[in-house]
Amino acid sequence: MKPTLLILLAAAAIALPGCKPEAQSGPPGTLVLRIGHFPNITHVQALVAHALSRQGKGWFEQRLGPGVTIQWYTYNAGPSATEGILAGTIDMTYVGPSPALNAYARSGGKEIRIVSGAADGGSALVVQPDENLNGPADFRGKKIATPQLGNTQDVSCRAWLAAGGLTITQNGGDAQVIPTENPDQLALFKLKKIDAAWTVEPWVSRLEMEAGGKPLVQGKDTITVLVTGAKFLDAHRDIVAKFAAAHRELTKWIQQNPDEAKKLVESELNAETKGKISPALIAHAWDSIILTDTVSRDSLDQFVKNAQSAGFMRQVPDLSQLIVNF
Repeated sequence: MKPTLLILLAAAAIALPGCKPEAQSGPPGTLVLRIGHFPNITHVQALVAHALSRQGKGWFEQRLGPGVTIQWYTYNAGPSATEGILAGTIDMTYVGPSPALNAYARSGGKEIRIVSGAADGGSALVVQPDENLNGPADFRGKKIATPQLGNTQDVSCRAWLAAGGLTITQNGGDAQVIPTENPDQLALFKLKKIDAAWTVEPWVSRLEMEAGGKPLVQGKDTITVLVTGAKFLDAHRDIVAKFAAAHRELTKWIQQNPDEAKKLVESELNAETKGKISPALIAHAWDSIILTDTVSRDSLDQFVKNAQSAGFMRQVPDLSQLIVNF
C-alpha cells in the first residue's frame, strides 16, 4: 500500500476524542483545573482519578477542596497535550517525556514544568510474528506505526532505527515511520498493512493478545510525567503543589490496592474508548508498568539525545528549570 493511502486510511478510521472536557464550568467562585491525560494504562493515576470523578468520589477534588473543580480532557498522544498547555486550554497534563522536552526546548525553557514522575516502562516495539525482524537493519523498506509525530514512542522509534544505521526522515527514508493513532494501529496490524508498531499499554498487549504480535524492544525508561505550564504554576503554585502531593498519595494507594485500581482503570478505559477492555488485558499490561512519583534525570537526558538523533531538537536545552520539586 502506498504511504499516502495508508495515512488516509488511518485518518479516516474512528479516533478517540481529541480534547473533550467532562464539564464546561464549575460553580461561581471556584477555580476550574483542567487536566489532560491519554486513554493508556501508562496513565494509571489519571485513569483511576478520572473514574473516581465520574463516580462522584473525586480523588483530587477531595484533596484540593471545594474551591477547585476538576475538568478532565483526553488526548491521543503527547504533542497534542503539550500544545494544550502552551495554548492555555489545559492547566496540567500527564504526558510522555519527549513531547514535554520538545515543548520546553521550543519555548526556550519558559513554558513547561515537570512537577512529578508517574510511570516507567509500559512501551514496546511490536512486530508481525511471521516476519524476520530482529534488529534495525531488518526494517529497511518496512512500515512502523507510532502514536503521533514527535510523541515519545515516535522519537524512540526514529532514534532506534537511526542508531542501527538507517536513514530516517519525517516523510520516509530507509524505513517509513507512520504516525497513526493507537486504535488504528491495531486494525492496520491485523490487516498486515504495517510491519510493526511502537506503542504503549494497553495497545502493546492488544497487539500481542488480539493480533499475535511479538515484542521486539521493551521500553524500561520514563513513560509518563506530570507537567504544568510555567505561567499557571506562577499564578497557582499552591494548587499545583497540592495536586502533586495528591498525585503522590494516589500513586501509593494504587501500589497498595492494585486489584481495586485495575477495576477503576477498566471502567474508565471502557468509558473513554466506548469499547470493552478485558480484565485479562489489563492484568497483562499491568506487569510492564512501574508506578513512580520521581523523575529520572538520566532518562530525560537520553530522551534529549533521542530527539536530537530523530531531528526534533537541534540544541541541547538547559534542563535546570524543567523539574520543580515540592
